[in-house]
Amino acid sequence: MRAAGGEGGRGRAVTRSEVVGRIVARRVVAILRCEEAARVGAEVIEGGVDVVEVPLGVPGALAAISSLSSSFPSALVGAGTVMTAADAAAALDAGARFLLSPVLRPEVVAAAHAHDAAAVPGAFTPTEIDACMRAGADLVKLFPADRLTPADLRVLLAALPDAKLLPTGGITAANAAEWLDAGAIAVGVGGALTREPERAGELLTAVAG
Repeated sequence: MRAAGGEGGRGRAVTRSEVVGRIVARRVVAILRCEEAARVGAEVIEGGVDVVEVPLGVPGALAAISSLSSSFPSALVGAGTVMTAADAAAALDAGARFLLSPVLRPEVVAAAHAHDAAAVPGAFTPTEIDACMRAGADLVKLFPADRLTPADLRVLLAALPDAKLLPTGGITAANAAEWLDAGAIAVGVGGALTREPERAGELLTAVAG
């Protein structure tokens, strides 16, 4: 497996638990949903946001994952919109160390864990979040977060205190801290960052704990 994070560099693949720890420590995942994911990803990583997700639906997604993993061995590169076991295999082979999905697909969770990578399925309701946790999710992507508020997140966590939630959708530097203060383990930031990757520093300041 490709090394892609931490001080281990290329000499050692990052383990599943290390991936989770890295996401929790960084508090933000950059979602590279854009036409030039490799170029924008490089700018984002160079700007200091070194945990990035390349959605499989963007042009050249697998090549972007491979390029970013190779060019930035201390960064953590994952794949998004992973819907099938075949998607998972292709993303992991390209170098992804975590797999995000908008919904729960148990076969994707299993594929990630078989390669000691982290699985982050998506959910919206308490029942869906619980199903993800029971399926072995390392984190749960709360999506679409722009249909909820940080107050809603507090209510969810009051009912499911063991849930490790990563809100995604509508998160910006202006509201990221509110979600983290409400109990999010980290936040996923897409368009607000990919449109202006040079402002990655502002996002880092916003999420600094």
